[in-house]
Amino acid sequence: MRKIFVLITVAMMCLVSSCVDGKQIMTVTVTNSLALERTGEMVEVPMSDVVAKLKLADTAQIVVLDIDGQQVPYQVTYDEKVVFPATVKGNGTATYTIQEGMPEPYNVIACGKYYPERLDDVAWENDLVAFRAYGPALQKRGERGFGFDVFTKYNTTQPVVEARYAEEVNKEKRAKIAELKKTDPEAAGELERAISYHIDHGNGMDCYNVGPTLGGGTSALMVGDTIIYPYCYRTQEILDNGPLRFTVKLEYNPLVVGGDSNVVETRVIALDAGSYLNKTVVSYTNLKESVPVVTGIVLHEPDGTIKTDVANGYMTYVDPTGNPEAGNGKMFMGAAFPTQINEAKAVLFSEKEKKEERMGADGHLLAVTDYQPGSAYTYYWGSAWDKAAIKTVDAWNEYMFQYVQKLRTPLTVAY
Repeated sequence: MRKIFVLITVAMMCLVSSCVDGKQIMTVTVTNSLALERTGEMVEVPMSDVVAKLKLADTAQIVVLDIDGQQVPYQVTYDEKVVFPATVKGNGTATYTIQEGMPEPYNVIACGKYYPERLDDVAWENDLVAFRAYGPALQKRGERGFGFDVFTKYNTTQPVVEARYAEEVNKEKRAKIAELKKTDPEAAGELERAISYHIDHGNGMDCYNVGPTLGGGTSALMVGDTIIYPYCYRTQEILDNGPLRFTVKLEYNPLVVGGDSNVVETRVIALDAGSYLNKTVVSYTNLKESVPVVTGIVLHEPDGTIKTDVANGYMTYVDPTGNPEAGNGKMFMGAAFPTQINEAKAVLFSEKEKKEERMGADGHLLAVTDYQPGSAYTYYWGSAWDKAAIKTVDAWNEYMFQYVQKLRTPLTVAY
């Protein structure tokens, strides 16, 4: 009699919340209202909803399953969301299941690290691209590196940046190079090239010039025609470190903006697996009035190939890369905007500005909009390389065009 009662109780629970083999499940339906197929796009489910639906204990593990019952990699983020990649056909739906279970080990795809040994760099990557932000040690040394830097990547989907740094700052090899320079400069040069991340050793390199510019897609406030450069971050906090999303919070030194002093900028940058672009959310404290905010990509050719599409919310530039005669290819730079911007345009430096040690830069491609005090400005920025998967500027522009369509018509999640 007791056994029958237990079975009836389990059956009643399964009627209230879906049940398989006595386990409660959460069915997640992802809907795509665009005609474009969405492949491996991250969707989010609040962990609090998962816990409530599945009535989980604090120590319980979960799995995410596709329609075929195969495990899908997922990550619980710092802001308590379950994120996983969904693939949904155009104008279609896809169903996923979340339930209690033991997840399989997954390869780390999106990850990053703080590198105090390399002047406080923060560098991060996913399966497609890699980036870095400069830190206080660089600023203390007097180097003027304002914007985001870009590392190219190809021939692998595995993390490579940590290994690049390990070679670049290897103390023993650097000491050996210094010693060889006194007796055998040619051997010193060979060893230096062998460990340098400015040389492509088969999986990409650092061939992008930033200098005292906005680099690969940095934002900044602007008063009149003057960009208020934020310089290097002063504090960093890595919030997420894979396997599917890397997130870092950067806080900058106080600035004077117009009549407002002690204006502090905070950036939260997130890179997901499978994306060429970083999501960046920028906010400013102690700002009392609305001020234009720009997102900039440095121009290294005054008549380089650019595209600005204000209506569709993106801009692109073909960068010649540093040392192009070495066969470093071209980099496709871009920024995308989920909400309407005011304008996008190329702004060249004056002759006076060019003389101020700008590493050969000719100006910026700028997107301009208005920042309201107390709000958050969200945009996306990133790059591709013509030695990797995206070979032409037309392909890059199409990627950016579709990316904004997806931003403005996000996948919807129901459960």
